[in-house]
Parts: sequence; structure tokens; C-alpha cells
Amino acid sequence: MRIVADRNIPLLDEAMRPIGAVERLSSAEITPERVRDAELLFVRSTVKVGPALLDGSRVRFVATATIGTDHLDLSWLESRGIRWASAPGSNADSVVQWLAAALLTAEERGLLSLDDVRLGIVGVGNVGSRVEKFANAMGWRVLRCDPPRRRREGGDFVGLPTILGECNFVTMHVPLVRDGEDRTIDLLARAPGGWLINASRGDVVVPSVIGAQSLLDVFAGEPEPAATPAAIATPHVAGHSIEGKHNGTKMVYDAACAFLGVRPGWSPPKPGGQPIRLNVEGRRDEALLLQAIRAVYQIERDDAALREILREPAGGARGTAFRRYREQYPERHELTGRTVVLSTQRRRVERALRALGAEVSAGNR
Repeated sequence: MRIVADRNIPLLDEAMRPIGAVERLSSAEITPERVRDAELLFVRSTVKVGPALLDGSRVRFVATATIGTDHLDLSWLESRGIRWASAPGSNADSVVQWLAAALLTAEERGLLSLDDVRLGIVGVGNVGSRVEKFANAMGWRVLRCDPPRRRREGGDFVGLPTILGECNFVTMHVPLVRDGEDRTIDLLARAPGGWLINASRGDVVVPSVIGAQSLLDVFAGEPEPAATPAAIATPHVAGHSIEGKHNGTKMVYDAACAFLGVRPGWSPPKPGGQPIRLNVEGRRDEALLLQAIRAVYQIERDDAALREILREPAGGARGTAFRRYREQYPERHELTGRTVVLSTQRRRVERALRALGAEVSAGNR
């Protein structure tokens, strides 16, 4: 069985070994000629999958090891009987930890205060629900906007105008939907009254809305983003943790096994690493949380990398640099599953760390 896969899907060769050999290609190398005789195709979000790529091929199963599917022409795939799968929620913890790192780093730099946060979450799915859990642990007020969930469930969801009017922080966690009742392109067309956070898709925010009070991981026009005034900006890597990628590999592997009628027999390695130890005495909660996050992820590195990318001229070189950084992304881990040891109890910090997926002990416990 011929299997073609993006080279940036880790451990897939090991997982698929009992089924067939995997031919690894860069996203640019995944062309109609290279996939014509493949039966299974595994991609990430940088590969557009539709008739231009697959018409006339033998591919009968496509999986994207990402939470989003806007790069897949789902209606065309389904019309041709080509099964597809994605990895929803696989990197949700990674994205939430990026958000926490962005907020805490901006606070450390004196750019914002986290003393009276009224957080509006737009899109309360796999990522947004975890953001809500973290915000509740921090003691912040939360308002939720999610029209599809509101129609299905009722409950205490509010409209976008309420979010924009009452919240001093607004964070976007919606999929890219191009049409229909829940269209999200240009969803945010006016600036919030405070800080904007976007780690979903660049096209859900009108570019003119973005100002200095922005924390961004995604941009309109990728992989050729325009220069940004954002306080912190990273090159679409919020979900690029090792653990998030491993989760994505596991999900698409399981989906491929289901398609083939094969019993799954592979799982990725469990997170490891030495305990992270924090001396609590005389330190603020926010500083302790940022130290814990920095033990696994330094957002400053990604922010500096994007600033260098934006020095490249638009029209080719910038896009090449943007893609290269994502494809050759340095190893980064999560707090999820890691043990954090506090010298003494600090209840709010403990709650927040657990909301970020860490295992926590404090004092003599």
C-alpha cells in the first residue's frame, strides 16, 4: 500500500509500519504527480486538498493532522467517495498554554494588567472550553459567544456585540467557515474595547481591527503576513508542541486504521521530563505561572522569529521564511502531564497550573 505524508507529521512512519511504507514529502512536494498512485494521504494545513491535487488519483483516504479542515475541499472529497479525517482538539492544550504565555509575558512587560480581566471567548469548542477553564482558575470573569452551541444547548451564551461592549480582553477560537449561517470570515469587524487575542485563523479578523493591544499567532495573507503592530506576534505556531503533534498523529493513525478495518496497536510516548520546581515565597501568582510555562515554552523566541520574518520583502522571500520556520520549528513541549512542585501552597497558582494540564504538588503533600 502506497502512503504519502507531510514530513512534519511526527512518528507516522512508526505508527503505519505494519500497514505500509510512508513516503515523506515537504508540503511543496505534495503535488498531483507525487500522490497519483497513493492510496492514503496525510497532510497538515499547508496543503490544499481538492480536485487540483487529487482528481485522477488512487487516493481514497485523506487525513489532516490538524484541528482545522478549511484546507480540505470536503464536499468534493465526499462527492468522490474519498473518506477524510482530522484531529480536533489534538493541540488544544498547546494553544491554551500559548495564550497564557502571551498574556503573562505582556503583563511582565508592563503592557497590560491582569487584575480585573473580563474575558470574552468567541468560539467555545476544544480550545475555547480549555481557555474558559484556565480563566475560571485565575478568577477572571468570562463571557462566552458560540452561536452554534447556543442554538443546540441554550445556556448562558451571549452575542458578539455584548462581548465587544463588556470585555476588556477578547479571544478568538473559531474555525474558518467561508459561508452559511455561521460564516466566520471577517467575523470581528470592529475593534474590541481592550485587548484582542487571535490564535484561530487570520481571516476571522478584519486587518484594520488589529492594533498595538493585540496578541496574535495567525494573520490574513499567510504565508505572506503584513507587518503587524501587535504587542506579541508569533508565526502560526501556537499549536506546534511536540505533544500536540503526537496527539494529532495518534488521531489520524486511528482514523486510518478504522478506514482500513485494522485494529490500532500504536500510541505515542507519554510526556516526560524532570519536575518543575517553583519557590513561592514573596512572588506574585503571575510570575510563578510564567516561570512554569517558560520551563517548557519561551514565547519570546517565536515573537523574535516573526519580527525577523517580517524584515523579508513581501512577494516571495517572506512567505518562504514563514513556511520554513513552521516546517523546521524548534522542539517545544507542553506543561500537560508535567509535574510542578511548589515550595508552599498557593491555591490560585495550583488551580491555574492544573487547568493548563500540569500535575501539581505543594509543600509536604
